[in-house]
Amino acid sequence: QSVFQSSRTKLHLMWSELTWKMQSIRDNPEDAQQEYDRILDVDNPGLSFDLATPDQARSGNDSCVELKSHYVSSGSRPTVAVLREQGVNGHVEMAAAFDRAGFGAVDVVMVDLIEGRVTLSDFSGIVIGGGFSFGDVFGAGRGWASMILQRNQLRDMFEEFFQNTSKFALGVCNGCQVLAELKEIVPCARNWPGFVRNRSEQFEARLVMTEISSGQSILTHGMQGLVLPVVVAHGEGRAKFENGDHFQRLAAGQRVCLQYVDNRKRRTQTYPYNPNGSDGAVAGITNSDGRITAMMPHPERVFRMVQYSWASDTREDDSPWMGMFRNARKWVS
Repeated sequence: QSVFQSSRTKLHLMWSELTWKMQSIRDNPEDAQQEYDRILDVDNPGLSFDLATPDQARSGNDSCVELKSHYVSSGSRPTVAVLREQGVNGHVEMAAAFDRAGFGAVDVVMVDLIEGRVTLSDFSGIVIGGGFSFGDVFGAGRGWASMILQRNQLRDMFEEFFQNTSKFALGVCNGCQVLAELKEIVPCARNWPGFVRNRSEQFEARLVMTEISSGQSILTHGMQGLVLPVVVAHGEGRAKFENGDHFQRLAAGQRVCLQYVDNRKRRTQTYPYNPNGSDGAVAGITNSDGRITAMMPHPERVFRMVQYSWASDTREDDSPWMGMFRNARKWVS
């Protein structure tokens, strides 16, 4: 005999009502409402991997075989500087991803550059990883960027590196913010956005869906069209453009290389699919020749399938994000 009957959706709404009301007072009320309304989407397909075409799905393994053969014959491992500063915590994962792609990853603390023990010209690429530089008390990556811009020796070293067309740079999360704050010395980066506090008013640590929307970056070359889950973990990740035309110019030049999408693979401003409220759903950008790329999500945290908290059934060890790091290795070759 039935003693109680209700739909799962109705019970879910009841269960989450108190959380929604608290979020509406504490956080951004619009975002709180959007997250609560997601319960009503009973046909939500959830997270997924879309490798677009069989050719793209195979490209990572093909690259691996090709590069491994190259290493056997030449033993070549170009070096990449993994830069870090006080509070950074993503440098080991980043080094592991570049090492797996065939680079020699070198740990470089900023004081090494300041005191002249190391110079950026020694490296094929630099990467500024994620974490909480200076505890984020100076505005996440802004303090780090200010340290570079206000020291003539560092400013000249970074500017010379960015101008060298045989070099590449990547900034992720905190590093994304650093590169955006350095845009005055980055070639053809005038239209880049700044990265400010999340619209939700909260630190966002989620697995979200993104689309690689352009292959202009040397890292995303040949990967455009892929829709992949990726980790985000930031409090100031919202891409905000100074001028509405700047996004249009970047998009027209194929320099928006990564965008947030919902579970139906549509670019979105809706929270939490767009976890920070970024203008134009922007998650990653590059400069005009694709050598310098900044992105807020963390591909280095999911370059292997076992790193995912959820993944579709697969026997592959490398995730599709590994293609980014292999692209860098092929470009250096």
